[in-house]
Amino acid sequence: MASYDGGCLCGSIRYRLCAEPLTSYVCHCTDCQRRTGSAFALSLIVPAQAIEVTRGSPTPYSAALADGRIKRGQLCAACGTRLWGEPRLNQAVRVLQPGTLDEPSRFPPVAHIWTRSAQPWVIFPEGVALFAEQPEEPMQLARLWLSKR
Repeated sequence: MASYDGGCLCGSIRYRLCAEPLTSYVCHCTDCQRRTGSAFALSLIVPAQAIEVTRGSPTPYSAALADGRIKRGQLCAACGTRLWGEPRLNQAVRVLQPGTLDEPSRFPPVAHIWTRSAQPWVIFPEGVALFAEQPEEPMQLARLWLSKR
């Protein structure tokens, strides 16, 4: 059985991922750039029921965007670390921030999405799928993940 531990920056929140991820990718959209304060966001899609909080209590957050969309998820109230997002359109999954895992290098991304918004100095690695926007077919990133594993 899969078991991967992680937590927030200050250690107040600890969790265990109890299933294999469904996919891993890098998003270059402007929402992710603004949310992370960086050039992109790493995302690890996992089954919602596979996240087990082992210490502390994450705090829900909600951000209403100018276009009416609402972003929701869980964070550490003590240090502000975003732990995972909760997609409104697919409650069966969570968008885990892989940098919160104790061993994030276990899950290299299989794709870069929203590359049309990427910072001009970003260099894309060879052998990784590139999408100018969101992939047209929702399961495409999961199939890429399975083919690389």
